[in-house]
Amino acid sequence: MLKFMKKTIAVGLLVSILAFSLTGCNSVTTGKRIIRIAHGQSETHPDNLGLLAFEKYVESRLGDKYDVQIFPNELLGPSVKAIELVQTGAIDFAVCSTGNLETFDNVYQIFSIPYLFDSVEAYHKVMEDKELMSSIYKSTEAAGFESVTWFEAGTRNFYAKTPIKTPDDLKGKKIRVQQSPTNVRMMDLFGAAAAPMSFGEVYTAIQQGVIDGAENNELALTNNKHGEVAKYYSYNQHQMVPDLLIGNVKFLNSLPPEERKVFDEAAEEATKVERSQWDSQIKNAIYQAKSMGVKFIDTDIEPFKEKVLPLHKELLEKNKKLQPIYDKIQEINKQVKEEK
Repeated sequence: MLKFMKKTIAVGLLVSILAFSLTGCNSVTTGKRIIRIAHGQSETHPDNLGLLAFEKYVESRLGDKYDVQIFPNELLGPSVKAIELVQTGAIDFAVCSTGNLETFDNVYQIFSIPYLFDSVEAYHKVMEDKELMSSIYKSTEAAGFESVTWFEAGTRNFYAKTPIKTPDDLKGKKIRVQQSPTNVRMMDLFGAAAAPMSFGEVYTAIQQGVIDGAENNELALTNNKHGEVAKYYSYNQHQMVPDLLIGNVKFLNSLPPEERKVFDEAAEEATKVERSQWDSQIKNAIYQAKSMGVKFIDTDIEPFKEKVLPLHKELLEKNKKLQPIYDKIQEINKQVKEEK
């Protein structure tokens, strides 16, 4: 526990120093406006490759004015801290999961609803519905930022030191979740003890026995080396949750129309490149994880579903914003099913 406290304090100090130093927007040597983007993944992760495409697109068209700089691996702090830096304008963009945005506008609870999408195809169709997503993206404007595009983040599944084949296997287990009230409640319904923490703390937490496991896509096993400390990955498929690229509203609104168009197109290009990398990287991650000794477990998802389906009604009754979005998603679920 002492190590975690020290790490938290160290990260806090680092981010404070960085936030202070980043307030100067222009490069002294070039006079260009520096665009800073933070995220928590490695340099080889699809998110980073998408952001490199963003950088290339902007600089190939506006390189005389802008210098795009990417900070991977939580260099500017964990996701929650990166969001705060975007809010204040200390940095311009950050990649975060929807779970981290729930506290800024509870419309983002929609993505934390377990088993919301009936298929990957339905999930993609929802994310590609610009009219539906636009209202969600702009919901955090009052907080100082908005989402500009989405990145594929696969299906979230459990991985742990011991096999998880049924919900009973979660009893007494402490499982890391994103820092989201909805995800904490979901874990309670599964019968596990939720342990909200930043993604960068997960490896050490499993290694030291602070937690028994976590839940994420397969890339966490290899890119973040979680497969070294958690040898069982169970396909219970409880969530399909996107990563989002958020941008500082003041900066975005300050752009002339022609420049805003370039940044919007760069965001679309980032999504295109990120998604094109996803499937192949997942296949490689599974192959690499097996060589690390990770065992992949196919489960019957119905018992898992039954445990958490009450959360649908619970959230819809508490948060009236969700019902129209939920209904639209169910409509798309039905359409995709009929098309198959």
